[in-house]
Formats: sequence, structure tokens, C-alpha cells
Amino acid sequence: MPDHPPFFVESIGVIHSPFATKEACPIQPAQAAGAAGTVEIFPAFEPGLADIETFSHIHLIYRFDRAGPVRLTTVTFLDDATHGVFATRHPCRPNGLGMSVVRLLRREANVLFVEGLDVLDGTPLVDVKPYFPQFDIVSSATSGWTDGRPVRPKPPGRE
Repeated sequence: MPDHPPFFVESIGVIHSPFATKEACPIQPAQAAGAAGTVEIFPAFEPGLADIETFSHIHLIYRFDRAGPVRLTTVTFLDDATHGVFATRHPCRPNGLGMSVVRLLRREANVLFVEGLDVLDGTPLVDVKPYFPQFDIVSSATSGWTDGRPVRPKPPGRE
């Protein structure tokens, strides 16, 4: 392990979704169209939500709390080849953090109502950031080893 002090992250809330199992959960927001849920921010952090409702989309950063053991190489649903975990979005990562861009429908006090959710119910929330099209869209970006591959539906039992 690297020689640096440990880093601790505190949950700031919990994500509520209609998905109780990994098998039922979409694996990316693009496959979660219409999947609505709520993001409950703990009351102590509610002041940090000021003006969040002015954005159409937000980034949710969360902990993969039910992902399983860390895998540095893995096979994804996109193909049958093995890839390094950092070249994938697989949940079994060293720090177990996930990120999704969701549509923000509205805010009611400390609760955000969202759509396009691809997260298990009860997932611990680590951070919320606004989505800025002028900063977050990179028109020259490439998709690495997935370029040109059609997005396949997640096979049953595959993460």
C-alpha cells in the first residue's frame, strides 16, 4: 500500500430507489430512463443544498456498499475480455465509489427528487455536485476500449 495516511469519507445522506437487488438495478443512468427516486440529505448538511434546485442535472457520488471484494481486473457486461478495474465502471473497486448523473426534478427541504437513477435502495451518499454542460461535456472525448461497441443489456447475474 502507498505510504500516506488513510482518508475517511463521511456519508451525507442516503439514496432511495426502487431497486432492492443488483439484478433489478440498471447499470448506468442511460439504461435507467424513468427510474425515479429520492436523495435524502442528512439535516446537518441541508444548508449545502442552497440553490441546487436551479440545476437540471446533478452528479451523485456514492459508496458501493454491497459490491463484493475488490477486483483489479474484471470482465464487464460490455464484452467478454478482461480489463483493469480503472478502465471500467465496475463496482468492485479499491475505494468503492460510484458516480451517476441524474435529472433533478425538484427539491423539498433536504430531499432531492431525481430521475435516471441506477443505484440500489439505501446506498450511502458521499457527495452531490451540480452538472455543468459547459464544463462536463468534452466533445473530443473517446470511449477507450468500448468505442464502437453497442450498449448491450446487462445479462442476468452479471455486474
